[in-house]
Amino acid sequence: MSELTASPSKAPGLPGIQEPKSKDERKVSLLTLCALALVIGMLTGLGAVAFRALIAFVHNAFYNGRLSFFYDANIAEAPSRFGDRVFLSPIIGGVIVVYLVKHFAPEAKGHGVPEVMDAVFYKRGNIRGKVAIVKALASALSIGSGAAVGREGPIIQIGSALGSAFAQVIRLSTWQKITLLSAGAGAGIAATFNTPLGGVLFALEILLPEVSNRTFLPVVVATGAATTIGRVLIGPDPAFAVSDIQFSLAGTFGMQEAIAFVLLGILCGVAAWAFIRLLVIMEDGFPKLPGNEYTQNILGMAVIGLMMVVLTRAFGHSYVDGVGYSVIQAILDQKLTAAGLLALLFLLKMVATTVSLGCGASGGIFSPSLYLGATLGAAFAAAAGSFLPHAGLAVPSAAIIGMAAMVGAGTGGVMTAIVMVFEMTRDYAIIVPVIIAVALAAGVRRALVNETIYTIKLRHRGHRIPKERHINLYLVKQAQDVMERRFIVAKAGTTLNDAMIAEDTDDLRAIVVEREGRIVGLIPPRSGLWLESRTKPDLLVERFVEERMVICRDQDLLSLVFARLKRHRSGAAIIFRGAHRPRVRDIVGIITKRAIADAVIDSYED
Repeated sequence: MSELTASPSKAPGLPGIQEPKSKDERKVSLLTLCALALVIGMLTGLGAVAFRALIAFVHNAFYNGRLSFFYDANIAEAPSRFGDRVFLSPIIGGVIVVYLVKHFAPEAKGHGVPEVMDAVFYKRGNIRGKVAIVKALASALSIGSGAAVGREGPIIQIGSALGSAFAQVIRLSTWQKITLLSAGAGAGIAATFNTPLGGVLFALEILLPEVSNRTFLPVVVATGAATTIGRVLIGPDPAFAVSDIQFSLAGTFGMQEAIAFVLLGILCGVAAWAFIRLLVIMEDGFPKLPGNEYTQNILGMAVIGLMMVVLTRAFGHSYVDGVGYSVIQAILDQKLTAAGLLALLFLLKMVATTVSLGCGASGGIFSPSLYLGATLGAAFAAAAGSFLPHAGLAVPSAAIIGMAAMVGAGTGGVMTAIVMVFEMTRDYAIIVPVIIAVALAAGVRRALVNETIYTIKLRHRGHRIPKERHINLYLVKQAQDVMERRFIVAKAGTTLNDAMIAEDTDDLRAIVVEREGRIVGLIPPRSGLWLESRTKPDLLVERFVEERMVICRDQDLLSLVFARLKRHRSGAAIIFRGAHRPRVRDIVGIITKRAIADAVIDSYED
């Protein structure tokens, strides 16, 4: 029987195979989980306030040469007291950021949200606690010294790290750890923008793989607590002050209004695609430049410094550095209405943000997306009067619509964008045009590139994030978590009698058929071979392999395995470890319908 081999046991301790869940993991009641989320929300709210103060301290030191923790990002400042020497500000800050990230927490590099998503889907919700500290310091230095990034990505990662670290300390189960992580993320964005509903939707739409009472309620509690802390310590006002803007379609909806919002939505969809592609180019291109992380960062930050100096000399303001809220507010106040300048700021901000993130800055892309949408929408409105004179599209209203469309299209969080922009402006008349523009922008972006600005970075690592959210956390599991590690390997030419009797099996194990080390096919368990071997023992095993074979990597998510099994109508999937075309020696297990049922049942909780 030398042609038959039983599969190795594939012990969980082998390299590349993740250990099964620890026996000391525990689950707490929903009430207890909500209480923990309340603590996370309060801590994140306090963290958001402290983070803003830290940004203000760095900005005042680098830009104004004074020590102060107060800085209103919505108010345009006079030119830096350092004059053209402000060119050095982003360079100095960038070098310190590279040092912090390189030596203490590489996860703190970039815009943060992809790392949080990666932790949810590929790291069992685990984020190191020190990431919160390093991310806060690195992002405050980046934003305060002039890098063209936002503050919401960092506070999302900070809140997520707090939630994850807290859950790890008390050894919560994976799904409860992911819930607290997401609650921290939602709390962060709610406290940053004073948008509790937007924070909840962000967690549900972008992060959580399950939407149910057991995940929804803790997120609501955390975001409510963080928002309350923010309103007490920062103030109850919305993120942007909007003077009385009345949309013409609040009462009537004419043809030119419809055309204007459709065109603006399409334009924002193309702009979101360009933003994603340019960010990929920068993030892939800077590491390939000569030198090391420090020289690459110095080069990128020198570009930002040069932009600041040139814009200040030309227009009296640097415009593209930092979070850019003062520019957005100036547009809403109708102090920036020139189409040419607005279009220029749109292009320069896109370059500045992608260069900043590409060369190693730490900060978010949410605020830059708002900036890009505001400048693009305002420029469109300023120019649209010549060809749509009766559209009734004012610069502030178009800016608000553009903000929502850019955020929704770029991040993929369309509901988040609609609700957040409404919360930030508090004008209900905005809802209809925003829905139209966001839907079109998201559709155009998806037609041009299927990944969002968050998921495209992870796809380059081979980590695919499900586009649609299902209803159970078993989809977070990887193939190696649920696969059956015992199976039969039979050489082509083996008879049914030899294959079934030699292993003393009753048709409960899958059979992998191989020829000279190559995979010929798979016979799923319970395929009827046991009975067939009694009546036709001389038939060869290769006659019973499935027509279309499903092969997946050990780190593939179950959502991907499910999709392939459904597409090929297969009864089981071969799981291998490695990056190249698999051979029999690379097989580590089989995913059967029995294993899938066990994973679903184990995740169920009544």
